[in-house]
Amino acid sequence: MPHTGLENVITTAFEDRANINASTRGDVRHAVESALRLLDAGKLRVAEKIDGETGPASWKVNQWLKKAVLLSFRLNDMSVVEGGPGGATWWDKVPSKFAGWGADAHAAAGFRSVPGAIVRHSAYVAPGAILMPSFVNLGAYVGAGTMVDTWVTVGSCAQIGENVHLSGGVGIGG
Repeated sequence: MPHTGLENVITTAFEDRANINASTRGDVRHAVESALRLLDAGKLRVAEKIDGETGPASWKVNQWLKKAVLLSFRLNDMSVVEGGPGGATWWDKVPSKFAGWGADAHAAAGFRSVPGAIVRHSAYVAPGAILMPSFVNLGAYVGAGTMVDTWVTVGSCAQIGENVHLSGGVGIGG
């Protein structure tokens, strides 16, 4: 389904969100899961920079992707989530980005994550980034070369640029 198709399905489903639940199947589930996978891979962003033809660049918020994140909570029941340090698990609706990852997946991703770094599925972390013990929430984007220092929280759908140093204890709302 092209991105426009995903956007249309998600926007329509969001208007009818009271009727969306864990038993929802078909186009709605497919569109939401596809949008989250594209966010996870860094192929889509909740906010994107638009170069100005006659003036400065601006930012466009893709509201439909925020809606996909919100709909995902309605589509998924609580379950055991794997991917924690030392085999730890959580009870949540959002899987860990690292669930099922081995050495090859970590190497291919190209970023460093030390013990205690928690990243939820649909958050993107660019190659060259460093994650100290921190939390990166779903839909967030962390740019290349960025240091997410100890006890930093990057909120849902927050956008962090390239070569940024988020100092210890900082909270960036989403």
